[in-house]
Amino acid sequence: MASTSITEPAVTVAPALHDDDTATPSADAQRAHEDRQRRRESLLRIVVPAVVVGALLLLWEWTVRANNIPHYILPAPSLILKTLFDNWGTLSSALWFTVRLTLLALAAAIVGGVLLAIAFALFKWVEIGLFPIAVILQVTPIIAIAPLILIYVSSTTAALLLCAWIVAFFPILSNTVVGLKSADSNLRDLFQLYKASPWQTFRYLLAPSALPYFMAGLKIAGGLSLIGAVVAEFTAGTAGKETGLASRILESSFRTEIPMMFAALLLVSLLGIVIFIVFAALSRLVLGHWHESEMRRER
Repeated sequence: MASTSITEPAVTVAPALHDDDTATPSADAQRAHEDRQRRRESLLRIVVPAVVVGALLLLWEWTVRANNIPHYILPAPSLILKTLFDNWGTLSSALWFTVRLTLLALAAAIVGGVLLAIAFALFKWVEIGLFPIAVILQVTPIIAIAPLILIYVSSTTAALLLCAWIVAFFPILSNTVVGLKSADSNLRDLFQLYKASPWQTFRYLLAPSALPYFMAGLKIAGGLSLIGAVVAEFTAGTAGKETGLASRILESSFRTEIPMMFAALLLVSLLGIVIFIVFAALSRLVLGHWHESEMRRER
């Protein structure tokens, strides 16, 4: 009887994979890659707007020169810059007045808005009684009530400050109230369960919940305080010993000094841009390490 033999199939054993053979990058390499991407994104955020603005200015300059547009109709950017440097002594004092008025109005809006928002969140009857008044102040155009304020308030500077405060006050109040009320209800119950004091609840729950909303309102109020200061100055005209950039614009319009008007308008625009950048950076500094609205992610 013939014997049968069963041949075992050859088994190929793959070599073991070592850690050095894997394609996963190390943590240091990943962090370096993320840092490079962040730096590139930050550079693009600066370079791209600068290129666009520069191209528009060059187009503006070429259009004025190519069509021989008179400076009393549309001055070229080069003439505006020359006018700005030649009249810097006058414009710098007006700029400082506008900056001081804007910052004082914003500071008063922050203090008043936050304190009143806390009262609204803690005492329902305060919100019921005073919130409609705040809404009325917000929806009434400042250009309509500024003349009355200038009549009733003897100091022109105080009247301008009050006008700018009215414009900047409501965004701080409204956003902070929403933030204080947006705290998680389950966390509220947890704080009550552990018998936390009202101060502990406010400090560890309500304030962190309201902070992102407050920072958003602050960025809005910063620009509105400048708008309120400029509008109030336009309403006041050139009255008073101290005047700001809006008064310089009015004076230049009366004298048909269009380059001077554009120079003062340029300072107003730059001031608004600086205010926005400062508060955007402050928001990123305060919220960037913990809140979703400011945390950077790779796209």
